[in-house]
Amino acid sequence: MEIKSDYSIKELNTFGIEARARKFAAAETLEDLRGLLESDEFRGMPRLILGGGSNVLFTKDFDGIVIKMLLKGIEVLGKDNSCVYVKARAGENWDDFVSYALENNFGGLENLSLIPGTVGASPIQNIGAYGVEIKDVLHEVEGINLLTGKTEVYDNSSCRFGYRNSIFKQELKNSFVVTSVTYRLSLDPRINVSYAALKQELLGLTESEITIRDVSEAVKRVRMSKLPDPSVLGNAGSFFKNPEIEKEKFLKLKAMHQDLTGYETQAGKVKIPAGWLIQNSGWRGKRLGNAGSYDKQALILVNYGGAAGKDVVELSRAIQASVEKEFGVHLETEVNII
Repeated sequence: MEIKSDYSIKELNTFGIEARARKFAAAETLEDLRGLLESDEFRGMPRLILGGGSNVLFTKDFDGIVIKMLLKGIEVLGKDNSCVYVKARAGENWDDFVSYALENNFGGLENLSLIPGTVGASPIQNIGAYGVEIKDVLHEVEGINLLTGKTEVYDNSSCRFGYRNSIFKQELKNSFVVTSVTYRLSLDPRINVSYAALKQELLGLTESEITIRDVSEAVKRVRMSKLPDPSVLGNAGSFFKNPEIEKEKFLKLKAMHQDLTGYETQAGKVKIPAGWLIQNSGWRGKRLGNAGSYDKQALILVNYGGAAGKDVVELSRAIQASVEKEFGVHLETEVNII
């Protein structure tokens, strides 16, 4: 395993932001990973575990070691009457894993097609799209406690999942490395096309005719129509979370803006689209220098080429201020800013 110094990580983050790591290494096995984590050379050094680099924004060089997670492997652990338990290593490409599930007719991941990143990031962020979140299909997470060096396993309830949140982003942030995730997938899939955009894509098919592959293809078409290709325009997908507001506040906003939509949460709040707030604050398609809000989906901030991380942060703060002033709603960032 080669350890590199003063290493450019521009190609390892989908924003395409130039930053350098004091040290860099790629971990292809658990032994590689443990060797890096337990090394005296790196023990006191800041450590960053990088998957697909699709949910991170570098605002400066990283004065520590960046470890690229490349652990690979997928295995079926067992089945019961209606479910199959599938374990995937943290370095597996997420969409490749979704394709594996589709090929085997394992249901539950089809709405999460084409999400960038790796398996290891999926529980940390509780990734979600089109009515499905990882918490709906996750069985358990295995990883290494950085403080003790021991292997630990967290079942679904122990992960403390929330909207784009988990114990791995809170109490265990910077002290736990995900090495594998086991999913509980369906052998008798139930189709979820609750989102209007998916229904529109699948017009002409009755619900009983729709397959999980149909749903996956519909999701891909919708995503590709709205989301820029990171290889063309650097981005990290949704930059902000959809805010959850009190029902009373939602009704007041709705009275003034009839086209505002909202979905009631289990906590009794109403989740509203951040993209709508940004667009109606006048930011869609606008740019500050080399960073801007994408013209097809205001929620996505893009690097038009040559932007620094601080440029994107400056843009995000300007957008937050505008939305707060216009609607009295605070936008929380979804991207991990370093």
